[in-house]
Amino acid sequence: MNANDVIESYVADVAIQLPRRQRNDVAFELRALLREELQARAEADGREPDAAMATALLQAFGRPAEVAARYRPTLIVIDPADGPAFLRAAFIGLAIIWLAGLATSLQRPIASSWDVLSALGQWWGATVIPSLWWPGVLVAGFGLAAWGRRRRPQAQTWKPRAGDRIHGGRTTLALALVGIVCGVTALIDPCWLLDIIWGGNAAPAAYAAFVYTDTFLHRQGPCLLVLILLNIPLLITVMVNGRWSARMRRVELVLALATCAVLAWTVLDGPVFTASSSDRMMRSSMTVIAAFTLTKLGVEWLRRVRPSPN
Repeated sequence: MNANDVIESYVADVAIQLPRRQRNDVAFELRALLREELQARAEADGREPDAAMATALLQAFGRPAEVAARYRPTLIVIDPADGPAFLRAAFIGLAIIWLAGLATSLQRPIASSWDVLSALGQWWGATVIPSLWWPGVLVAGFGLAAWGRRRRPQAQTWKPRAGDRIHGGRTTLALALVGIVCGVTALIDPCWLLDIIWGGNAAPAAYAAFVYTDTFLHRQGPCLLVLILLNIPLLITVMVNGRWSARMRRVELVLALATCAVLAWTVLDGPVFTASSSDRMMRSSMTVIAAFTLTKLGVEWLRRVRPSPN
């Protein structure tokens, strides 16, 4: 990575923590500021700026979360003056919840002391405990995070990350390729897993549950097979190059959208398997896969940072 790449990585880490409406403007302003400071430091040192100089500058500038906080309005959840009122309201609210839950639990017929203990146990488990877990988890979580930062400040030191890096490294891509091969095998012969587990001696009903309909075999099936297979050369290219290029990202996006479209077509068009139970399971799985993929693409689109002067 060169000095500009280091700055771009830092700007992206800062901007992603800001609201979308101000993200690009802040990224543009921050990038210009950091480039000016880096150039000034390089001139003072009498040498060209490099990645090490940029990293040192940015680490001194502050953690991305701290820098992002400078650009957004200060968020105060509870004003100090409202502290007593907050505690009073919290206790009153908990008391109302607990009393309402206790009244509900005691509406059952009470014929003995055991019934009273049973009603109190139900109230304790169904009302009191659920009313406490959420604020307790938040307090504990944020408290532990703050304690960890104080104990190990060096672990919070910002480090540059290339925008075209492979998340998880080549091992993740290798595992993805294995998954694709398994998926292709299952698509071509959905009974292969039965043969592996039972050595080809599974019950006839099990094989009958995985018989494709003629519609799927001649329409959506070939389309899905081609789209899945196209991911193999894509991932191999990324593994060889050691990074994602802009073109490879566009190809990945097109393949993902096309796959989601075919999955939606399959779910809406009719049965995949002749057996109704297997068909329901398959179509539900396709719906989940398509929804997950579209959600992932939507999150990535919302998280993108493009510094602009406007």
